[in-house]
Amino acid sequence: MTSEGKDSKAGNLAGCTVYLSGPMDFLAQSREEERVNGWRARVGQFLKKRGVNVLDPWHKPEIRALHGYGKEDDKSTENRNRWTFGDNDGERRFRAEICYSYWPTLHIDLRMVDKSDFLISFCPTNTYSVGTVHEIALARQQHKPVLFVSPPIPLRSLSELRDHLLRTGDKKGQELLQKLQQEQPMKENPNGAPSLWYMGMLYGDYFFDSFGFEAYKEEFGWKQSPLDEMEQQPPARRRSLLRYLACLDAEIPDLYDPRLGQLVTDDDWLIFEKRLEEGAG
Repeated sequence: MTSEGKDSKAGNLAGCTVYLSGPMDFLAQSREEERVNGWRARVGQFLKKRGVNVLDPWHKPEIRALHGYGKEDDKSTENRNRWTFGDNDGERRFRAEICYSYWPTLHIDLRMVDKSDFLISFCPTNTYSVGTVHEIALARQQHKPVLFVSPPIPLRSLSELRDHLLRTGDKKGQELLQKLQQEQPMKENPNGAPSLWYMGMLYGDYFFDSFGFEAYKEEFGWKQSPLDEMEQQPPARRRSLLRYLACLDAEIPDLYDPRLGQLVTDDDWLIFEKRLEEGAG
């Protein structure tokens, strides 16, 4: 890869645009806490320092003459609590209005996918998210790289509760816990293995089991948070997203091609070459 037409001090990522994809609802923290101190805020800082244009659904771009178009905040999900499947005129009108009101959010988020060069997606397997799947599928249809973080889900509290009920001989509690697990998707995933469908959409080297925030906490002044507690729990993390991004910024990575049985240049990152050609032109 040549450096012609590019600032010699800039890395590969400089000038690229990334969209930060992942669940907005069903989070352990509040929406406001997630917006200000969540993973997007940290990854955004890391990438902006490397000259990346960051598109974040918590901070949607302003649309001319449409102030607040598609914005989301801690009150965005209030209407869900009022949802009804009733069939009288008032209930039908409410369903129509609420569906229409959420269209701008879907529209602007998918447009940010269109405008991005690549995606970073956080997809813990114990968190329900439809929009994230839509965004990843759209990006792959556009032949854009998607870097996918799927952390281990040990559910230690569930294991502790199960052990407690066994020790105390609480048969009724054991029955209720079993019913609860049947009613709710409480599944341990200690190695963070993603859905088979995601495996079919992405390359093996695009999967990570952690962000790797610890290595950059001092540089960015990040305070201890539940994000760090999640990453400090065993098992030991093997693949860090931020470490991959730092390496990517310096050099286009190789990719193992199972058809050839060897490492090849990852041509997904030809977006760098395209950007250089556009800059030179």
